[in-house]
Amino acid sequence: MIALDDLRLTLASEAGAVNVLRGITLKIGKGETVALTGPSGSGKSTLMMAIGGLERASSGRIQVAGQDLAGMDEDGLARLRRENIGIVFQSFHLMPAMTALENVALPLELGGRENALDVARKTLSAVGLREREAHYPAQLSGGEQQRVAIARAFVARPGLILADEPTGNLDGHTGRKVMDLLFGLAAKSGTTLLLITHDLVLARRCGRILSLADGRIVGDTGTAKPGRKRR
Repeated sequence: MIALDDLRLTLASEAGAVNVLRGITLKIGKGETVALTGPSGSGKSTLMMAIGGLERASSGRIQVAGQDLAGMDEDGLARLRRENIGIVFQSFHLMPAMTALENVALPLELGGRENALDVARKTLSAVGLREREAHYPAQLSGGEQQRVAIARAFVARPGLILADEPTGNLDGHTGRKVMDLLFGLAAKSGTTLLLITHDLVLARRCGRILSLADGRIVGDTGTAKPGRKRR
C-alpha cells in the first residue's frame, strides 16, 4: 500500500533550511496496522502529510496504492486522496456550516457519486450516529465529532487511513471508544491504518510500531499479521 524510497523533505525557515525527513525507506503492506511514534519534531506529521500528498517531497520516491506521487499534479493528488486515502486529524476538521450527514457525504459528492447521501447515512449508522445526522459540528460532543470524521474517512472505502493523534482532543474514556471504533472499522474493511500516537499502550494495539527521531526511522518492530494486536 505504501512504498517509500530514500524520502527526503527540506523546509525553509528564518534560520535556514530544515531537513525534516532525512532519507526514509519503508514499505507498508495492505491491511497492516502501523503506529508511528517519536518525540515532537521528529517528523511524524510531515511524513504522514507527504504520504497523503499534502506535502511535496524534496527528493526520493513515494508510492501509494501503486501510484507514484511525484508525477501527479494537484488535481491528481486530490483524486488519489478522494479514491484511496482517508485522513483523520486530531482537531476533526469538519465543515462547521454542514450537518454531520453533509460532512460525511462531501468526499463522495466531490467524486460525483449520485447516491452520496444514502452511502453517508449508512456510514454514519456504522459509527452509531444515525440519529445525529442533522446536527451541526457545534451541536456535537468531541467524541461525536471525531466519529463523524472517522465516518467521512471511511465513506469512500479507501485502502489507506492516515490518523494523526485522533484522540488528542478527547478524554481518556472517549478516546478509547473512538479508537475501538477506528480499529474495528479498519479490521472489518481490510484497510491499511497508519496511526501517529504518543500513547505506547495505543501503539501496541497495532501490528507494527515505527519509531522516528530526527527525521529518520530508528526503530521498526517488523511486520505482524494485519490487524493483530501486539501482546
